[in-house]
Amino acid sequence: MTRVTGKFQITLPKRLVDLYDIHIGDEVELVTAGESIAIVPARSRQPELSAEERLRLFDETSRWLDACSGSVTYEVEEERGRAREELYTRGGPR
Repeated sequence: MTRVTGKFQITLPKRLVDLYDIHIGDEVELVTAGESIAIVPARSRQPELSAEERLRLFDETSRWLDACSGSVTYEVEEERGRAREELYTRGGPR
């Protein structure tokens, strides 16, 4: 159990310091996690991407998906005597 000092400081337990390879001078971030507080070593956080970088990655992924959509083929599967296409066209609105 860690105690908060009069200056609102805490000491990290040795086992956690060793486990997460935290050194003197390293920065940690305190993150709210519901009813808890998580201590996250700053180097373990993924760098935040700019809006331009997120849009570039989104466009790149969209182009990749468009290129792949025509090349994906599905074999017709027989399941209980029906072809896959029949499963989507049988019946209708009630």
